[in-house]
Amino acid sequence: MTAAPATTATILIIEDEEALLLAMAHHLRREGYGVLTAARGDDGLRLAREREPDAIVLDLMLPGVDGMGVCRALRRDSRVPIIMVTALGGEGDRIVGLDAGADDYLPKPFGMRELLARVRALLRRAPARTAEPPAEDMLRSGDLEVNAARREVRRGGALVRMKPREFELLLFLLRNPGQVLSREHILESVWEHDFHGDARTVDVHVRWLRQKIEANAASPERIRTVRGSGYLFEG
Repeated sequence: MTAAPATTATILIIEDEEALLLAMAHHLRREGYGVLTAARGDDGLRLAREREPDAIVLDLMLPGVDGMGVCRALRRDSRVPIIMVTALGGEGDRIVGLDAGADDYLPKPFGMRELLARVRALLRRAPARTAEPPAEDMLRSGDLEVNAARREVRRGGALVRMKPREFELLLFLLRNPGQVLSREHILESVWEHDFHGDARTVDVHVRWLRQKIEANAASPERIRTVRGSGYLFEG
């Protein structure tokens, strides 16, 4: 058994398949996590807003409000890490889940060890809620300002909301200006060993970043595509 986390995090599971819900809750509790559960999307959304969990395991097909609806609703005002789980395993379904705001995607059936590994990975990247922040690490590019310690992004002084993985990708690009970075190199550096899927997920996240930090996402000036090679950040 993996050692319990040093600081207990709370995980919200939103899943209508009772046997799977109970199994996930059991294994997460055994690892030392606090667990909240809901079998309907609307109930899960309410719990997420009332209890503010540290991460959410979210089923796609749910009664009440489906997983996509829950994810999109949460992303309007929350950066809580979300793992989308579903029996639909096609590439199109994965992309739709990522576009809705999920940070990771886990197709059914899956093993409990893999689920625990995915949860640990998301929590490592999520901003700590109680720890004292380290010294500020400021990065700037024109009107774009990133505070790495506080995990804040501002453009023209206005706060830009970002999901954890978007923030990590932006930070990586900012720290490597003027370098052509392949999708594989970006995956290895930003996702490390926690991603199992297609390198085109990088394209999805780059598209999200462009929508948030470019004056014109259709004609980007900061994150340039280098055909056949990858991406280059103009510092």
